[in-house]
Amino acid sequence: MICGGRSGEHDVSLRSAEAITEALSTWPQKYQVLPYFIDRQGKWKPGPILPEPGANPGIDVVFPALHGTFGEDGTMQGLLELADLPYVGPGVLASSLCMDKEAMKRVCRERSIPVVDWVTVTREDLNAEAIAERLDFPLFVKPANLGSSVGISKANDLGELREALKLAAQYDYKIIVERTIVGQELECSVLGNERPIASTPCEIVPSREFYDYEDKYLLDQAKTLLPANLTREEISDVRRIAVAAYQALGCEGMARVDFLLDRGSGQLYVNEVNTIPGFTSISMFPRMLEHDGIAFRDLVDRLIQLALARHARKQATKFTR
Repeated sequence: MICGGRSGEHDVSLRSAEAITEALSTWPQKYQVLPYFIDRQGKWKPGPILPEPGANPGIDVVFPALHGTFGEDGTMQGLLELADLPYVGPGVLASSLCMDKEAMKRVCRERSIPVVDWVTVTREDLNAEAIAERLDFPLFVKPANLGSSVGISKANDLGELREALKLAAQYDYKIIVERTIVGQELECSVLGNERPIASTPCEIVPSREFYDYEDKYLLDQAKTLLPANLTREEISDVRRIAVAAYQALGCEGMARVDFLLDRGSGQLYVNEVNTIPGFTSISMFPRMLEHDGIAFRDLVDRLIQLALARHARKQATKFTR
């Protein structure tokens, strides 16, 4: 179990790891948890996993309970690939693609999966006026590589847009600005390797203007509807598109696909894909699958089995002549 990390989601990671560890403790004859803690400065305790095959005796499979930068973006997955260790969740490419909101949008658009219109800018070119000429207010401003709504703002005018860009630029060099979709926020869990399954989707009803970090983890006032308030056809569409996005981005193991449903047009948009979704007591990834009959402890066990199966499959691949 790896938890903590250098990202703004350090505390959420610790809560996820606690829940996963508790679930694994219900399988005492099957699993023994060895915790690896990474502090906010990147120091490992008791020590780092070494990037060399066979250099980490006693580790059979790794469960990275790391959210955000340096954990969910392909960097940790790269380390585990070098160490030749099985690990839970998507691989290097899928992790990095899903973490980068612009890259995710480009891949989805290439596969005709609908995404919200956006503009990408960098920390060195925060030109609010140029953005306002291309997109109509209100706008959402996001760091391209971060999660849990850290650094995200809603801008209703040019002044708010300038401030939102400055805030987002503190968290990433690349910033995306999206037009606002008025409608429903939806989430859908996807589980599996070659033949993934999608859960019954849920709906998030924020207590604030949008579902920000405080609303997700601190205020305990946002409401969730499970199943979501959708027609049978809309639920089918969410599940179908969730699997399509999952496969287009090369995900394996697990991911949570987040959607926006424009109530004016009825158009469904993929908003984000989270490759290491939260596993806290209030996290919707396990709750949606539990709604469909997969208990939390069984979900954790299944994720580990999926990791082992993928690693075994990789052993059939030759890397030298």
